[in-house]
Amino acid sequence: MYGDLDRPPLRAEALAHALAQDGWRVEVLPVTASTNAVAAERARAGEAAGLCVVAEEQTAGRGRLDRTWVSPPRAGLTCSLLLRPVTDDPGWVPLLAGLAVARALGEHAEVDAVLKWPNDVLVGERKVAGLLAEAVDGAVVVGLGLNVTTRPEELPDERATSLAQEGARTTDRDTLLRAVLRAMSFTPGDRPAYRELCSSLGRVVQVHLPGGEVVEGTAEAVDQQGRLVVDGTPYAAGDVVHLR
Repeated sequence: MYGDLDRPPLRAEALAHALAQDGWRVEVLPVTASTNAVAAERARAGEAAGLCVVAEEQTAGRGRLDRTWVSPPRAGLTCSLLLRPVTDDPGWVPLLAGLAVARALGEHAEVDAVLKWPNDVLVGERKVAGLLAEAVDGAVVVGLGLNVTTRPEELPDERATSLAQEGARTTDRDTLLRAVLRAMSFTPGDRPAYRELCSSLGRVVQVHLPGGEVVEGTAEAVDQQGRLVVDGTPYAAGDVVHLR
């Protein structure tokens, strides 16, 4: 049984049946350390694309740049997708995955979701979802952490938010998972849409690079490789802070 009536469990059988028609194999785990680790192990074992591993509770979730991702049980969507994209520009896969999430939230939750490069999903200036993409033996594992009914006191800081806090039309996690997975059919033709939804462009930003260096300047473009161009210099990885 579950004690929080605002946070019912996912309907695993119904999800698996409904999403099988879209080519997804959905597996719901009661608890796991990391859905990305589970999906990566399956990728190394030769699992085909279309696997979605969802955890009702994740005990060792990871975000980008080795950060942790913490969420109370059933308060959000914590899942990892196994993709085997055919593309000449693998750097775009994480970006377009973020675009798919933002589109799904805009259409089904009716929130004004935008992107912070590379693939944080924001409502206003606050983060509602983060993605972590990892290359594994020719596949890409995309992990998603989406705050759904997370309460203010459960969020890591004031820069984070949840769909419930933003007055979303729905906080039904089954509906949201279906919407997100069905949006994950992106193509290179979606790149202009990413740029249009990327709120980093035209802003003065700080880019915190993996080695510890911090660069400040105007985010001018996202180039053909998916890199953020700041004052003429492209960056392939880093954590962006919007200054103004």
